[in-house]
Amino acid sequence: MYEVVKGYDFTDLLRKNLVYLLVVGNTKTAEIPGITVAGANPELIKYTPPADAELLYYGRCLSIKGIPATPDGKPTPALISYAALKLTKIPFFVISSGLIVKPKIPFIDLQAPVGENIAEKRAMDEKDVEEVVERAKILGENFSKVCDALIVGESIPAGTTTAAAVLKSFGLDPAVSSSMPENPIELKKIVIEKALKRVRKSEPLEILSAVGDPVLAAVCGIALGSKKPVILAGGTQMVAASRLISSMGRAEIAIATTVYVARDKNANLKLASCPVIAADPMLGKSKYLGLRAYEEGFVKEGVGAGGLTLLCYARGFEVLNEVEKSYEEIVIKPISYRAHGDLSQR
Repeated sequence: MYEVVKGYDFTDLLRKNLVYLLVVGNTKTAEIPGITVAGANPELIKYTPPADAELLYYGRCLSIKGIPATPDGKPTPALISYAALKLTKIPFFVISSGLIVKPKIPFIDLQAPVGENIAEKRAMDEKDVEEVVERAKILGENFSKVCDALIVGESIPAGTTTAAAVLKSFGLDPAVSSSMPENPIELKKIVIEKALKRVRKSEPLEILSAVGDPVLAAVCGIALGSKKPVILAGGTQMVAASRLISSMGRAEIAIATTVYVARDKNANLKLASCPVIAADPMLGKSKYLGLRAYEEGFVKEGVGAGGLTLLCYARGFEVLNEVEKSYEEIVIKPISYRAHGDLSQR
């Protein structure tokens, strides 16, 4: 069901009163050919974060047809998160931090810039980063007044590359995970080395400004502002966030991810500066090929999937059956409808 990767078992925290925050944004690093498959084609990549957020609210996407998927049809991890939120019924909110396309749902806007392509220029202006972090602190503080702990997830294509650049800036070997089994590590290393030349000093705001992204800035701010524990729901992006947050002075954080990230030899979760737990959504046992693909190394994590899976287990829910039901409703039935038409009208 889950395994402690580093530190201690913090699942007791997940049985308390929780609020889930999904931070969505974009970095132009995702425009580098071959760097990400978070979208069926390059033009759709910018729609992935808003579409993920829409799926959580409505069980369907409004900004695109269908749902975000890899080029060969592996579904977004938002499907897992959607199923988990249906089971647990905890409140959740979407926070925009640097989106190119705004979602067609209620959301909170941090007025963050879109992240630049870190291979070509600094990610963000340092003043913008400071402002985003400060606004996010206000959110973190106020949300923490109505719960015992926050769960924070993310959706940003190419976020593993910016995260690896952040870790490298701290003098660590970058944990370069990927949504693809054939991870384009060499391409990412080239991008990271170019980006690192713009880091002026080893301070968190400078690192964020030089090689980070707006989602990392928001996650850091939320955690720094919260007066309650914060569970960072994600993979290598949250490892990078943990390093940034700890260097800014906060210690009451933990990471919950999927076993698919934990098993990725390129994703060293032990680089995190906090406890880490990896949850198993059991998708390898699914009757659907698109879901079993996660076990084979596709997609792995995102939209808080690992943290929300762990939340389900902590509260006594099984995840796989609900994910399969959601897959049938959201993926299979619409495909069948488009293929055969609305039979009720015949």
